[in-house]
Amino acid sequence: MLTVAVSSRALFNLEDGNTIFQTEGWAAFDAYMRKNEKKPLRPGVAFPVIQKLLALNIEGAPRKVDVILLSSNTLDAGARVMNSVRHYGLNIDRAFFTSGGNRFSIAQAGNVTLFLSTNPDEVRRALDRGIASACVQPHSHVGESAPGIRIAFDGDSVLFDDSAERVNHESGLAAFTQNEQKQARIPLGAGPFKPVLQALQEIQESYADAADCPIRVALVTARSVSAYERVLHTFRTWRVKVDECFLCGGLPKGPFLAAFGADLFFDDGMHNIESAAQYVPSGHVPHGVANQEMAVTA
Repeated sequence: MLTVAVSSRALFNLEDGNTIFQTEGWAAFDAYMRKNEKKPLRPGVAFPVIQKLLALNIEGAPRKVDVILLSSNTLDAGARVMNSVRHYGLNIDRAFFTSGGNRFSIAQAGNVTLFLSTNPDEVRRALDRGIASACVQPHSHVGESAPGIRIAFDGDSVLFDDSAERVNHESGLAAFTQNEQKQARIPLGAGPFKPVLQALQEIQESYADAADCPIRVALVTARSVSAYERVLHTFRTWRVKVDECFLCGGLPKGPFLAAFGADLFFDDGMHNIESAAQYVPSGHVPHGVANQEMAVTA
């Protein structure tokens, strides 16, 4: 089963309240949430994909997806969040409010596959615990919801480890291409989102007729055709597949993600996320060599 943990601010639009928290502190934020406790929060950037994932669960059949609300709020402030969950009819059975405490031991106890938050520091801590995690961008473009669920992943440092990306980072594109061609029959190592891809594929395989499956998965990578073979060999070794593969060859990914209709896109490159977020809901994965300098600076 795919188990997704989502923060309050990723699921709902809490930007006004977050401004109060940042400028005035916990007490003012709690007072603001209590004052508006009966007023439903607006959907956040992760709301559409969470709603679609929950809709995969059919009453009387084994659950395909479990969603956990994993919040740093107090229970007092969390009342408005839970009222909003009820208002929108989200079938979320479990919620954890930690008042700023460590949430990731809870995530591990709940066998969380994926954690979605708007806080980059929390996302890094979750990744350090071995939990696939992304910092969803609150100001991502969220268009009209299309039928089905479409999830897009970058390759290096997301589905795969960062070994190939390190070559590119240290020696340039030509060396990267030469290295990938030389090691075409050597599978890439697993990145943090390999378990998410595997869980999605297991859900896809649970449908007796593939035509009935609402999930489509895409690899959207900056790699060009000259560096595709190792990717294919890696997927075959892992015994996984993607429905669509976009070898963008360095072109901006946003327009292609819009064409795919991605409900959520994961990438380790912040420059890619900033571009993609103009078109689709996007989540930054602060993992791998491209993010090491950022982490030191932060």
